[in-house]
Amino acid sequence: MAYKISDDCISCGACAGECPVGAIAEGDGKYEIDADACLSCGACAGVCPVGAPAEE
Repeated sequence: MAYKISDDCISCGACAGECPVGAIAEGDGKYEIDADACLSCGACAGVCPVGAPAEE
């Protein structure tokens, strides 16, 4: 199951740098995860200072 970034995102970009497949990009007001590319590894959740990424 892919991860999704909640509205708690503060657009710091920490998650994008940790994604091993580049599935995270800056969106409109927050970062977004491409569900088709996400490996559900949790690397993004581990570095997010506000806990925005979570499994759907």
